[in-house]
Formats: sequence, C-alpha cells, structure tokens
Amino acid sequence: MATWLCVKQCGACCHLDPADRPDLDEYLSPEELELYLSMVGEGGWCINFDPINRECRIYAKRPRFCRVQADVFQDMYGIEAEELNDFAIECCLQQIEGVYGDRSLELLRFNREVGE
Repeated sequence: MATWLCVKQCGACCHLDPADRPDLDEYLSPEELELYLSMVGEGGWCINFDPINRECRIYAKRPRFCRVQADVFQDMYGIEAEELNDFAIECCLQQIEGVYGDRSLELLRFNREVGE
C-alpha cells in the first residue's frame, strides 16, 4: 500500500501560481488568501522556495495551508483522516506532473518513495 510522504528536494507544492488554483477562496480564509498571494513570486514560485537546494526556507514555520496534516485537510477540504493518505498522494501526483511533467525524475522519485 502506498504511503504519502514529502519527498525532499521536490518543491512542486511550492509552485503557487494562482492561475492553477482558481478556487483558492473556497478553502482559504480571506487572511490566508492574502498571505498566499503575497507569497507568489517570479514564475508562480513561492518566495520562500530555495530553487538551488529545492527546499522551503521557512519549512518549520510555514503557513497552515502548506501543511499536510489531518486537521488541516479536514478543515480546508473536508477530507477525513482515513482519506488523507490517498488524497495527499493524488494531490502530489497532479502537482508534480503539472510542474515537472509526467516523465519527470521528480514524479519517478515520488512514486518510488511512496510505493506507487
């Protein structure tokens, strides 16, 4: 069975381009939406993403909407804790494919790491 985990040095989730997420206001509070939009930098990448090391510069203090946690996903998306694993895997697969492509090393690494 596949188990979700954050694959180091991927960063696909740090591509925040609002054009790719037209429904942001459906699951972010007005304050979170303002913060989210303030984090979008050049090319749609988060201003806190280190493109050289491919990691978040504020990982320990990242906003709630950047966290894959049962309580966050329940509140934001209505996803029950027992559904979180499959939902998070599907989200990552879509995001990685959208950012890096369906034949990317990032997608291959993610699939290998989670056991897909």
